[in-house]
Amino acid sequence: MAEYIIKPAVKEDSATIRAMVRQARVNPTGLDWRRFFIAQTPEGVTVGCGQVKLHGDGSRELASIVVDPGFRGLGIAKAVIMQLVARSEMPLYLMCRSNLGEFYRKFDFRPVKPDEMPPYFTRINSLVGLFSKFQKDGDSLLVMRRD
Repeated sequence: MAEYIIKPAVKEDSATIRAMVRQARVNPTGLDWRRFFIAQTPEGVTVGCGQVKLHGDGSRELASIVVDPGFRGLGIAKAVIMQLVARSEMPLYLMCRSNLGEFYRKFDFRPVKPDEMPPYFTRINSLVGLFSKFQKDGDSLLVMRRD
């Protein structure tokens, strides 16, 4: 079993965070290393990351959760999420593919309806709704909240 530590990112982690997020095809906007926690091996290899974004409407978003494919199944995402949740003010929102909803329920996130969403998430949800007719896999956007 691989060992890792969870720690706040430093400026030198910025390029690695960006590369991991892009490779995972996660939303690459709003990446600021100062908001990230990373998972690193004892050798200093970054194998996971995540952040909490603050939006203009005051809402907070758990975002950019990425784990290197070779290190999945070791609890890295869970450890990163737990660090971020412990240090964040509530409520905390997230956006994910609907098939990931059960994973985030383990952290006390619950789906929210459009009329419960802060303005930032309402806008994104509306935009995604416009393009959802082009989706072929049946997966949709899910907005969740933790109080």
